Amino acid sequence: MVGHDKTGARDKFLKFLATKNLRITSQRQAIVDSVFSTEEHFTAEQLLEWARSRDKSVSRATVYRTLPLLVESKMVHEMDFGKDYKFYDPNYSDHPNHHHIICQDCEKIVEFESEKIDKIENEISHKLGFSVASQKLQITGNCEELKKMGACKNHPCSTHGH
Repeated sequence: MVGHDKTGARDKFLKFLATKNLRITSQRQAIVDSVFSTEEHFTAEQLLEWARSRDKSVSRATVYRTLPLLVESKMVHEMDFGKDYKFYDPNYSDHPNHHHIICQDCEKIVEFESEKIDKIENEISHKLGFSVASQKLQITGNCEELKKMGACKNHPCSTHGH
């Protein structure tokens, strides 16, 4: 369910497009609706799939042209986890100072916030003569599901048998 924050982020992005004199085409509308109706992190290919389920005419090129605009508007955050592709965080405008744990087996991404980490970052920054403008923490590990169960519903190889 899309809350007021997501609707606000969506509206801010549409206004951002207007400032760039970019039209809101039906393809772009499907992309924007897909982005702002999810809490999940996504790749460009996942976004293409979601947008095409709303409008079959959505092209890969339009998705790849729209993603940098979403990032530039600060409504979505691009994340590099050392893969051949980027992930995008649609929760960035609501909570810009959250952190991520990423499973290197199944690519599950979990967001978290920590007052302790924020306090340490502020203490270190202050001690070194800086004020925090932005920060990010990415922890890479392995989720326990694959280790405990021998399979993980999120692991790419686990879906081939279904």
